Amino acid sequence: MTKIGRVSLVGAGPGDPDLLTRKAFQRLQEADWILYDRLVSDEIQSLFPAHCRTESVGKCAGKPSIKQVDICKRLIQLASSGHTVCRLKGGDPFVFGRGGEELLALQAEGIEVDVVPGITAALGCAASTQIPLTHRGLSQGFTSITAHGARALDHDWHALVALQHTLVFYMGIESAILVQRELLNAGMASTMPVAIVERGTQKNQRVINGCLQDLSALIVRHDVESPALLVIGEVTALPTELALPFEQHFSASAGERIKTPSYQSGIHHLL
Repeated sequence: MTKIGRVSLVGAGPGDPDLLTRKAFQRLQEADWILYDRLVSDEIQSLFPAHCRTESVGKCAGKPSIKQVDICKRLIQLASSGHTVCRLKGGDPFVFGRGGEELLALQAEGIEVDVVPGITAALGCAASTQIPLTHRGLSQGFTSITAHGARALDHDWHALVALQHTLVFYMGIESAILVQRELLNAGMASTMPVAIVERGTQKNQRVINGCLQDLSALIVRHDVESPALLVIGEVTALPTELALPFEQHFSASAGERIKTPSYQSGIHHLL
């Protein structure tokens, strides 16, 4: 009787191989099969062990892609044949990664599964670009949202604006026009600072700053490509104001909103 294998759902983080956890690297070394997503960077792919067989199962918007149900079937097939499988996902497996669907499918077949968390793009890209997702006097929270298929998801845009949180849109490049229009219609200021983070945490990372009213135009003007993250909120202006005296950043009393300093729209590289 064939011994049943196991599957590890592993988060690869936002792209920088140094941000892989030790457990994630260990699961890569233990695997005899790696099924990886499109957002797993070339640098991380270079760490795949030579003895391991690999298979790309990545999805790309607007292009033919393997269906999620077929990915689940492939994982079940490999594990049922006795293989040790590393299912490698960009970011964290359970943040817009469909890790939950794969977990349930494998558990239904009685296959052993473990989950290795990864640094999700919102945290990794914000930190690497020196954007604090929360900041006293500006934002008491942040909300991560998928912009993929936004029409079908039917977000409550007024509620998002009313939160006064930093908003982080995953997979937002193709839907930028929709995001911009709906936030403006819901009452967000046209001058709200935004940052577009392309290839966050990687060597060729790029950050484009501007205002909400120019969001879609900035993407076209700078030929932004995926993977890219949209960060919308007053905190995105802070990295351009580091020359301010330290005391000015902490001059507001508890609960008082600090006025966001003015900034210039532009593009910069931090790595």
